[in-house]
Amino acid sequence: KSLPAFLEFHTTYHSVMTNNYQVRPALPQDQQEIANLMFFERRVHRHLDWKNPTEWLGSPFYWVLEENSRIIAVLACPQDQKEITWLRLFTHTENFSTEKAWGVLWENAKEDLEKYGKIKISAITVQSWMQTLLKDSGFTNDEQILIMSWTGEKKPELTLPKGINIRAMTEADLPKVAQVDEAAFAPLWQNPLSMLKQAYSQAINATIAESADGIIGYQISTPSPFGAHLASLAIHPQTQRRGVASALISDLIGQLLAKEIAQLSVNTQSKNERSIALYTKNGFKRTDEEYPLYSFQISG
Repeated sequence: KSLPAFLEFHTTYHSVMTNNYQVRPALPQDQQEIANLMFFERRVHRHLDWKNPTEWLGSPFYWVLEENSRIIAVLACPQDQKEITWLRLFTHTENFSTEKAWGVLWENAKEDLEKYGKIKISAITVQSWMQTLLKDSGFTNDEQILIMSWTGEKKPELTLPKGINIRAMTEADLPKVAQVDEAAFAPLWQNPLSMLKQAYSQAINATIAESADGIIGYQISTPSPFGAHLASLAIHPQTQRRGVASALISDLIGQLLAKEIAQLSVNTQSKNERSIALYTKNGFKRTDEEYPLYSFQISG
């Protein structure tokens, strides 16, 4: 279902907007202008995942604000999962008000999103200006994203559960890995096959755990400025609590140490007590870093 080519501004903004301004869907040919905004402008909110925001161009729920045919602001929340999405990009030129740019684009976004039914929009940001915009727009702070770190103090012992084997992941494994991921995570945290392909292409280490029944768990780790980052770890619910996750972590750390990488970070949610306990058990410690998770529910 295509979006309208151009959308009128809401009455609230008529006093500050003129006919020289318009909101329209972002197009693939906007890539360079949007990339310039992301690179050169001071205020940029970007969702941190494996896919560059410009790679979503051409998808629904991606808008630009133009002045005299020049892009001055961008807001993007394209979906890769039903009924949920992330606020993937918001930025604007420095000579245009943050509040006005957000106000026009967010009101337009809500109007469009409501036409498509029930959608929850989430955002993670540590930038105070972005947090203010989200709170003032009715987003709620659901929980915190915690950063935990393993720094080589004690390598966890590798104990393979009976009947379980760990091996390097191959690209051919990814469809089965996606099935494990979907079974293991709530929708907001699921990684569809397209995202897993992106993650795999950037991985410093990727392994799977398998039994006679096939793939039952996986981990994908990517490079970080200080070592490596455990980007995703999932175990199929039918085989959880058997030590498979700990075995994947121990095997990963052993391989990283062989490459003289002695720091491994991971993100988890403040309400996910099982996840926090797993990483603590395997020698990870909480850092002082944490990121608020905000959400807004479109009722449709």
